[in-house]
Amino acid sequence: MSKIGWVIVIVLVLLGFMSVSKYNTMVGMEESVSAQWANVETQYQRRSDLIPNLVSTVKGYAEYEKEVLEGVTKARASATQVKIDASNLTAENVQKFQAAQGSVNSALSRLLAVAENYPDLKANQNFLELQAQLEGTENRIAVERRRFNEVVLGYNSYIRKFPTNMVAGMFGFEKQANFASDEGAENAPKVEF
Repeated sequence: MSKIGWVIVIVLVLLGFMSVSKYNTMVGMEESVSAQWANVETQYQRRSDLIPNLVSTVKGYAEYEKEVLEGVTKARASATQVKIDASNLTAENVQKFQAAQGSVNSALSRLLAVAENYPDLKANQNFLELQAQLEGTENRIAVERRRFNEVVLGYNSYIRKFPTNMVAGMFGFEKQANFASDEGAENAPKVEF
């Protein structure tokens, strides 16, 4: 074999190793996106699990606030119906998920505002504990969403850079959707009775 033949073989072998390395890195990063999405879902599930306890506690005090309590229950039920997994993290699906979770946020805000009208409820240890857990869960959700966006950013940046973008295109690696703030999120919510 001539020198040119050896050079071509060596270049092809190096390109093969580089492609395999890039492919493996993309697979690892894609799995990180999936794992972080699971963390986001876990925190939303935790919140969903807390809601029945919170509603039950408030129900004992706020018998006349049936509409608000039903709204929280319906919002929770609706939000648990919207399921997406890491294999279909499209912008549209993430937006649907966010909308469903946004209705839970709104319903919980109304519920907590109702609690302000019941001094005994505000002093109830169970309510205070549930409220603290819910607040902690909301913070965890925010942290996990931020981490998810960071992982997605790293993955999306990696697969778009040259020469990785060529390998990504060959093997079907596509951009992942991330969380964006909800429409009107810059405005404080208004709670009225």
